[in-house]
Amino acid sequence: MTAGPHVTDAAGVTTHGEAAAPAETRAGYDVDAGIAALWQQFADSPDQASRDRLVLHYAPLVKYVAGRVGTGLPTHIDVGDLVQSGIFGLVDAIEKFDPERGLRFETYAMQRIRGAILDDLRSQDWVPRAVRSKAKEAERAMERLGARLHRTPTDAELAAELGIGLDDLRDFYGQLQLTSVVALEDLVAAGKDSGSLVDTLPDDDAVDPVAVLVDQDNRRQLAQAIAQLSERDKIVVSLYYFESLTLAEIGKVLGVTESRVSQLHTRAVMRLRAKLVEQTGS
Repeated sequence: MTAGPHVTDAAGVTTHGEAAAPAETRAGYDVDAGIAALWQQFADSPDQASRDRLVLHYAPLVKYVAGRVGTGLPTHIDVGDLVQSGIFGLVDAIEKFDPERGLRFETYAMQRIRGAILDDLRSQDWVPRAVRSKAKEAERAMERLGARLHRTPTDAELAAELGIGLDDLRDFYGQLQLTSVVALEDLVAAGKDSGSLVDTLPDDDAVDPVAVLVDQDNRRQLAQAIAQLSERDKIVVSLYYFESLTLAEIGKVLGVTESRVSQLHTRAVMRLRAKLVEQTGS
């Protein structure tokens, strides 16, 4: 039987397709088979060449994660620098990936890439110490008001508690956006002594009843916290985290500037964090 045409995947692995198979099916099969072969080659002999070919194949993951993390960061943060940091995370993921755990590499790698990017951002410490101190003061004030009022405080109430004007508070939100490099799923761990989510990834082939209950409880607490936000804050959270809109796109939806959306996002994150800490402590 005559072999099909050679197909070379993104990692540079050449395989033979079946002549009778449709072109799209044959190409997809060849790519999958080629990557599987490359992983096997790397497992048998983890040399530089095999690793570099795997990095080349999965490089688009880095660009995707860097783009998501970069959304909402100050303009002076170069996405190219985030990509460079993410590459180190990808290399680390390739070297430490264990197929026996039953996880998809893409899922594992995206967590490692994101972690590497955030670690690099934190190491730069681009947020002044005074701003970090103000952020903690604002969170404590939010908690005090929430306990006292039994609801989420308004901006005016928070400003009065902090002893500043409403305009000053909104400027303060603009400063605090520098400290809010946080994923929505991290908020469910607020106030809890939990480790990294990467270390608690479940086996896709196993069902842990305890993990299911914990996840349901986390989702319930997060849903309750979101329900107590103002309507505008709810819209910002929904569009940003669930609809994956950028701050500029949300601004067009709400008819406000991107800077104002950034303030609203920062305020919503603060309120969610305070509410979740309050729920955990109750």
